[in-house]
Amino acid sequence: MKRCQFLHHRFMLVSFLLLSLIPGILSVRLVTLDSIEIFNTHEWFPSKPTVYFSCKGENKTILPDVKQSDVLYTFKGKESWQPLVELPEQKCKRCGIYEMDTYKSDDVFDEWEMCSDDFINGKYEHFKQGEFNATFLCPDCVGSGSAVHNSTAVPQHEEGKSENNSKMIIIVIFSVLGSILVIFVSVFAYKYWLRRKREQDQLRFLKLFEEGDEIEDEITLGHVI
Repeated sequence: MKRCQFLHHRFMLVSFLLLSLIPGILSVRLVTLDSIEIFNTHEWFPSKPTVYFSCKGENKTILPDVKQSDVLYTFKGKESWQPLVELPEQKCKRCGIYEMDTYKSDDVFDEWEMCSDDFINGKYEHFKQGEFNATFLCPDCVGSGSAVHNSTAVPQHEEGKSENNSKMIIIVIFSVLGSILVIFVSVFAYKYWLRRKREQDQLRFLKLFEEGDEIEDEITLGHVI
């Protein structure tokens, strides 16, 4: 019995050593954010944005320090919110940088396929024109491509035009709703004023009628005397 247990442990040890000789089998491909610079924010009102990283089907990782555009933020990889994601060896993950929005769906800086073989010497840079530039680290990721990835997307002026159109539509909607509200309040106030005026006229008429009755009673009483 003891001999069987000994052989079993020896087998497990040998298996572990053999697997460890195969690159990438036992490594954990954890991705951390090394640096990021956003070039613009999508909030209309003057407030600090809430920027976050997320992969499809996974939780959001808020980047608490990223609050201003045109500022390069660098990180140590040991922050409480790191690492960002763990990558599989053979498959990619659909990930992106986003900004939380107050009144509509979250704004997208960019979305792309993040793969472990995109990292060269454990480093991968993702650039989106007019949006952001970020550098990611993954020491256990081994790649053979380019370490810099330029996102292929709609030209910047087209994106700006689309965003401006969306904002214009929302402004028009809010303007129409505001106008309807003003009209409704005005009509209500006018009707309330007419009702109050009618009540005051009725009270005034009743008061005059009562005063006329009193005068008539006094005259009748004088004749009787």
